[in-house]
Amino acid sequence: MSLNKSVQPWFRQSWPWFLIALPATAVIAGFITFWLAVESDDGLVADDYYKQGLALQKSIVRDHEATRLGLAATMRFEAGQVKLTLSSRDGVAPASVFLGLIHPTRTDLDRTLSLVGENGIYTASTEVPEGHWQVLLEDESRAWRLTGTIDLPAETEVRLAALPPVN
Repeated sequence: MSLNKSVQPWFRQSWPWFLIALPATAVIAGFITFWLAVESDDGLVADDYYKQGLALQKSIVRDHEATRLGLAATMRFEAGQVKLTLSSRDGVAPASVFLGLIHPTRTDLDRTLSLVGENGIYTASTEVPEGHWQVLLEDESRAWRLTGTIDLPAETEVRLAALPPVN
């Protein structure tokens, strides 16, 4: 029996490298996570969330006003065109309205269009990327609003309505 055992240096053995690889992987993953956080600013957190909370009451008043006026709208997307039909209880429609197309997570894709029309029929040219969109229709004075959602290109038409009153 031989007592001369050749001992390899530590860097030639597999266990030290395995034990070093675990924390090294975590450090690399941490740097990748940090880089992703810096490069992909999602813009979801509002700086003025308190003011937005206070403005909620004003939004509810605008919904009640749209309900009182009996407003309803249908919006259709066709080949780069937006066609909007607005109806009211008294049959009178404003000369122009604002249409907001709001992306739920990417504020850089949001757009606001000023639509001019006659007899409650409005059209505009715009290209809207695929995805889920929140739609907001308002008059020039921002006295009322109609809201809805659409998932393009699966849906091409959306019915806009005032939010129902909360009791």
